[in-house]
Amino acid sequence: MIVRKCAGGLVFSGEKVFLLKNEKGEWIFPKGVVRNGDLANEVALRRVKEEAGISADIISPAGQTSYEFFSVTRQKPICNKITWYIMKTHNEEFNINEQDKFLEGGFFSIEDAMNLVTYSQDKSLLNLTYKKLKELA
Repeated sequence: MIVRKCAGGLVFSGEKVFLLKNEKGEWIFPKGVVRNGDLANEVALRRVKEEAGISADIISPAGQTSYEFFSVTRQKPICNKITWYIMKTHNEEFNINEQDKFLEGGFFSIEDAMNLVTYSQDKSLLNLTYKKLKELA
């Protein structure tokens, strides 16, 4: 099994959080692979900027998740271990990078985001992160 370190961000603007819809129709948070020499926080900020066109600031670490899938191209199972960060932006402007095969995105109320987010561990992450953000405010 190939284990990859990844990093991503839950980007908040006021009472809303940013989600992306990928080519599979899954609603997810921006994230990417941490390559040699990269720092997880830098990758998270860069992927938010590249995938969504959002300039954000990291407020706090948010936790970690992981998931496994089978890579058809590599013919091997992959485990992505993701370090997440709570981020804030000052406006709700975004620009989806279609080269990354995202169909749409946007800022959603926490309730709407909880209904949209595809994976249960992402729902848990959003719930915990939102509570942490409120404590930090």
